[in-house]
Amino acid sequence: MQQTVKLQPAEAYQPPRFTVYQHRQIDKIEQLEKLPEHLRFQMKVVANVFPFRVNNYVIDELIDWDKVPNDPVFQLTFPQRGMLDDESYEEMAALLKREHTPEELFELSTKLRQKLNPHPAGQMDKNVPTFDGERVEGIQHKYKETVLFFPAQGQYCHSYCTFCFRWAQFVGKATRFNNNDEDLLHSYLEEHTEVTDLLMTGGDPMVMRTVKLRKYLEALKEPRFDHIRTIRIGTKSLTFWPFRYVTDPDAQDLLALLKELVDAGKHVSIMAHVNHKQELRTDIAKEAIKLLRKTGVQIRTQAPLLNHLNTDPKMWSEMWKEQTQMGMIPYYMFIERDTGAKRYFELPLYKTWEIFRDAYKEVSGVSRTVRGPSMSAGPGKVEVSGVTEINGEKVFVLRFIQARNPDWVQRPFFAKYDEEATWLDGLKPAFGEEKFFWQDEYEAM
Repeated sequence: MQQTVKLQPAEAYQPPRFTVYQHRQIDKIEQLEKLPEHLRFQMKVVANVFPFRVNNYVIDELIDWDKVPNDPVFQLTFPQRGMLDDESYEEMAALLKREHTPEELFELSTKLRQKLNPHPAGQMDKNVPTFDGERVEGIQHKYKETVLFFPAQGQYCHSYCTFCFRWAQFVGKATRFNNNDEDLLHSYLEEHTEVTDLLMTGGDPMVMRTVKLRKYLEALKEPRFDHIRTIRIGTKSLTFWPFRYVTDPDAQDLLALLKELVDAGKHVSIMAHVNHKQELRTDIAKEAIKLLRKTGVQIRTQAPLLNHLNTDPKMWSEMWKEQTQMGMIPYYMFIERDTGAKRYFELPLYKTWEIFRDAYKEVSGVSRTVRGPSMSAGPGKVEVSGVTEINGEKVFVLRFIQARNPDWVQRPFFAKYDEEATWLDGLKPAFGEEKFFWQDEYEAM
């Protein structure tokens, strides 16, 4: 029996008609007409390599166009010249300036994308499980207790983030993880009773209609899935299209589904990606958060630290405080992954730790649920716990928050201090060690 969650009258919020712009419609965005022509051309060049998609709510409500191009949400959603290296940029720019065929454009785009490490951290080999002797497409099983599922109907977003580490999901079927077989998902989960957590991811599962989302999740209320204790849904919809929970035609059904899962004893977490406090300023976003909380779900917030976008520690501390006050749980500060436009958004590891520490010390204990800065690397989630000096050697202190081998979790290890390092593979063991303690086992996996 479906539950109901009381909504505000629809007339209290006037939802705009959802309008989306992709790279072929970039010239139709009126606000861009104020920008110099060379900036608009740069956007077109980059948008032919990286996916571009932005909707009218983001354009009209979240971006301060008087501060463009430095506005954080503009940086978050519109292509920037620095996202491509000079050679790739010039090659694509030259093609766009001359007569060319669609085949030439596709061939060049594909070539340039392959240079950008489209599937980091073993996603194509180490993370894909087998079932009945066959690879299970659309499922990733990196950690013993957690399964990631990529519903085929959710492999896009209301708007795309420029930094997205899953950008390859949006540029062609050959590079996409997805599955639309709910029976296969249920059979896999039923057999793997060691799994306690299901993470619906994408793309963004919340672009799906509720009737489709229900196909995947409703069965998890059955006794055969008692071992599935937690259902997570990764989404950007709370800030990129909050009408999903308030005025969309099936908003009531969506809230009802979430409440049913909670009432059935499941822990349901909305994993909300919020990159800047500016995204939380609208009344409709605040209403969406209130309605979600009434269902009994938890909302956990996470975001990577990004150059050009959110490097101010004060912004982070203010955002965590505001999220806590609104009933959300600050969860992770990530480090930008080694894929896509990392070259534009990355920061040295020592700087990420300094920013995290400066923000963390400004919040009270109730907001110190946040963890980080964390690298989602091949062997697991590695936290930069600090920088210190031991026996005269300056080192990074690191630990696994999560790992492919659970025995690695919470074991501190040390790397030589390096101001140039931006990722785990740029670090070397400290104290004369040849390898990190986990390295041989990981390489053998």
